[in-house]
Amino acid sequence: MTYADPPLREPDLPRTAKVRPTALRTGWTTGACATAAAKAAVTALVTGVPQREVEIGLPAGRRVTFPVARCAVQAARRAEAVVVKDAGDDPDVTHGAELTATVDWRDRPGLRLDGGPGVGTVTKPGLGLAVGGPAINDTPRRMIGRAVAEVVDLTEVGVRVVISVPRGEIMARKTTNRRLGILGGISILGTTGIVRPFSTASWRASVVQAVHVMAAQGERTVVLCTGGRTERAARALLPELPEVCFVEVGDFTGAAVTAAVDDAMTGVVFVGMAGKLAKLAAGILMTHYTRSKVDLSLLGAVTAEAGGDTDLVDAVTAANTGRHAYELWEAAGLLRPAGDLLCARVRQVLRRFAGPTVTVDVAMVDFAGDRVVASSGRWTA
Repeated sequence: MTYADPPLREPDLPRTAKVRPTALRTGWTTGACATAAAKAAVTALVTGVPQREVEIGLPAGRRVTFPVARCAVQAARRAEAVVVKDAGDDPDVTHGAELTATVDWRDRPGLRLDGGPGVGTVTKPGLGLAVGGPAINDTPRRMIGRAVAEVVDLTEVGVRVVISVPRGEIMARKTTNRRLGILGGISILGTTGIVRPFSTASWRASVVQAVHVMAAQGERTVVLCTGGRTERAARALLPELPEVCFVEVGDFTGAAVTAAVDDAMTGVVFVGMAGKLAKLAAGILMTHYTRSKVDLSLLGAVTAEAGGDTDLVDAVTAANTGRHAYELWEAAGLLRPAGDLLCARVRQVLRRFAGPTVTVDVAMVDFAGDRVVASSGRWTA
């Protein structure tokens, strides 16, 4: 086995991304909170009594009681309820959001579910939702339907539920909604109803979803970036590509490449910094710091292949971090040749992982994200 042909590995993440002396507190998804608000509002509409708490069923069958922050019967045919989202210990931008359900009767039996202010509107295909409709995913839709049906017989009467989120449009600025074509607010999400604190499963899912959205628009080249700085460099490098082609993968390169292959992508471009590239060159496709580390002996081998002397090879092999190795290359005037070799190794790993139907290009950027300093051959400094 050589460094040019490392085993491919995609290790699992830990259950949480941080170690704490006490357990992290779980929270509730926007979908669960919207469901609770909808049931409280429908119950108030039927009984004429404002609700102070409400019980709903989660997809797995568990029953949960939610406090209702506000509830009012506005008229004989309308009621409204608010449930405030508690995301637990998860760093969620929608923590504290006021999931609001406004309900009234319809003339036709059945449930009509609409999005109000602060709930995004779907404008692009690939999300599994109707273009032009509200960004309320399938599981929350089913949850709301079941919760309303616990109060009224939808085969006999009709109910319209409008979900809105005050300040939802502002919250959405901190999400990837705009890039996915969800405009005007947040999404009503959740597959279990429960937010697992510091879970990166949602990030992984968003990476896969972003690739699917891009594919649904007919794009065939996906540009994988590890974060905001690398994305800025990537967009300067490939200005001809639309915004939807650029996906921030974080640690989930393997998941993104798998999604690209599944969606019949023909091209993958990876743009990253030295540390992530070193991990990928070693065959590690999920690069979270708790499950992988930079292989400095690999970087030492790259240094030797690039023409570095013994002292430099030893210094790189003993470096503190991938960035430290980068700085040693730069000081020795070997950043370009060593960086090109590192990018070539990453390209080889990603080509093996993706298979023969996908072309792969790799670029390394500086730590400010200002310029490309090396590549697998497509770009020159």
